[in-house]
Amino acid sequence: MNPRATRDAFGETLERLGAEEPRIVVLDADLSESTRSFRFGKAFPDRFFQMGIAEANMLGTAAGLASTGKIAFCCSFSCFVTSRFDQIKVSVAYNNARVTIVGTHAGCGVGPDGYTQMALEDVALLRSLPNMTVLQPADDLEATQVVEHLIREHSGPCFLRLTRQKVPRIHDEAYRFQFGKLDLMREGSDLGICATGATVHGALEAAARLSDEGVSCAVANIHTIKPLDQEGLASLAAQCGRLLVVEDHGVTGGLGSAVCESLCEGGPEVRPTPVPVWRVALRDFGESGSTEDLFAKHHLDGKGIYEEARRFLERA
Repeated sequence: MNPRATRDAFGETLERLGAEEPRIVVLDADLSESTRSFRFGKAFPDRFFQMGIAEANMLGTAAGLASTGKIAFCCSFSCFVTSRFDQIKVSVAYNNARVTIVGTHAGCGVGPDGYTQMALEDVALLRSLPNMTVLQPADDLEATQVVEHLIREHSGPCFLRLTRQKVPRIHDEAYRFQFGKLDLMREGSDLGICATGATVHGALEAAARLSDEGVSCAVANIHTIKPLDQEGLASLAAQCGRLLVVEDHGVTGGLGSAVCESLCEGGPEVRPTPVPVWRVALRDFGESGSTEDLFAKHHLDGKGIYEEARRFLERA
């Protein structure tokens, strides 16, 4: 299967399910070609709302539509839609509205568009809201199943984080998305790598290289960043003794922070699991460059993750 962007799978699935679920409405902020929501708009123009460059209005309108029983999707570049945090907090989250905020072009993976177009704080922002679900699929197959879950089973607010760039398919046709459960893609006992979204493929590459050197390396695809699978994460930490967390996001407040919080605090049914953790993420502002060059610079590709893992193992 050729690499595909998760935004492409989102657009196709939304169009397909629009025929079977008349409650779906889609709103876009003048970027429907880029977010791929245009497919739904062409198929169901009476349920598609082009709001212009007015993300705050789009979010309020979506919350209103959700209050009438609609299943609303709000689409834009992640940096633009999540920066309207006040509307997300009050109109969507506080009202527990069934609105999925679809943020495409996430992370430094957007490449040449540069820092102003890069969402590197979006997970941190939306993870802070009490009832906000945060999902980030790792490939097109998983993205398809995530959208199916949101339409058929999920209720309440959700943030769906998608890629601009094409990513390799890492799952086979037998894969089944399980909401709230980490996807253990590789067993191991010396090191556990927790990755999400576009970084999972590189994590698998790094684990294979480490295995060739005698390091038993597990890889977990964390598609559900919130609610995090505390039990699964604690089990992985206990089994491996140390965790490397990789994400195309700022180092503060994203998956790495969520993992550290979970392992330190535990929960009502999960004891704290104190283990060494190293976070691989952006530690400065983004910049313009190719996706490949930026992933290499920030050690988010297979080679970089491998090098971070080697240093982490040597320190540990």
